[in-house]
Amino acid sequence: MDLRTALVACAFCAATAAASEYPAKPIRIIAQFTPGSSTDILARIVAQKIAQDWNQQVVVDNRPGAGGVLGTEMGAKASPDGYTLTMAVSSAFGINPTLYPNTSYNVLRDFAPISNLGLTPQTLVTNPAGAFKSVKDFVTAAKDKPAQVNFASLGNGSTSHLTMEMFRAAADIKINHVPFKGSAEAHTQIIGGQIPVMFDAIPATLPHIKSGRLRGLGIATLQRSQFLPELPTIAEAGYANFEAVGWIGIAAPAKTPAPILDKLNAEMVKIINEPDVKERLAALAFTPVGDTRAQFDAFMKSEIAKWGKAVKDSGAKAD
Repeated sequence: MDLRTALVACAFCAATAAASEYPAKPIRIIAQFTPGSSTDILARIVAQKIAQDWNQQVVVDNRPGAGGVLGTEMGAKASPDGYTLTMAVSSAFGINPTLYPNTSYNVLRDFAPISNLGLTPQTLVTNPAGAFKSVKDFVTAAKDKPAQVNFASLGNGSTSHLTMEMFRAAADIKINHVPFKGSAEAHTQIIGGQIPVMFDAIPATLPHIKSGRLRGLGIATLQRSQFLPELPTIAEAGYANFEAVGWIGIAAPAKTPAPILDKLNAEMVKIINEPDVKERLAALAFTPVGDTRAQFDAFMKSEIAKWGKAVKDSGAKAD
């Protein structure tokens, strides 16, 4: 055995030994958004389960700010030992690489994906007393009155905003963007009839659609949702392959030993498939995933490319 082979073997043995002892101290999970947000809720579900399974303290560290940049930057700079994990959210990991091009980190270079945990598809909604009864009605109105139909969003560069920008391009329509600071503020405008339409994630829109305060026009998935099976997909309205889905996964700093990443992935897949977790996610209108490290890595790269194109095509700028 030559020296290089011996060194590689020693490094592998050391990493394997570290994984067998992991976790030997408390784990921190960085959530880039406020307590009570979807990211925070999912982080706390994972933290509770890890603590139970591994008999080790797990702390959720909320670090909101700059659209997720602050917390993501902290995660990127953490020691690659498996004791600091970061929620890999579609906004922070999929959109921000293009929306915030000058950050000190690069999500593909500085993070090791562990697993995608859940999906939150975008839904197109309107006021139930309004003129739009279908996606076709919305498109027809926008074409009849170019640049006169307004749409709400959760802010410049948000998934909500960029989904509509992708649909605007697919439908070849001209519409006006009116950004708000969150779902509650934007929904108030839709429910009140001040603004006719918007895209937002199904966890936020589902209660209002069920109560009749919002009308669902379509969902941006390739198949109908189990949560709103009566709601047609955007593809069914004539826009083939139109898909816009938010996601929340989990990642570790790059250079975290592979055996530790494998151990974390196995734990995430176990957690996401437990009946009580599935029940809790269903109550939140999350679609559970729990994929492999390689699958999540490939998915993230494709999503960064898709959302990056939407950012560039729309000219979106961070607030």
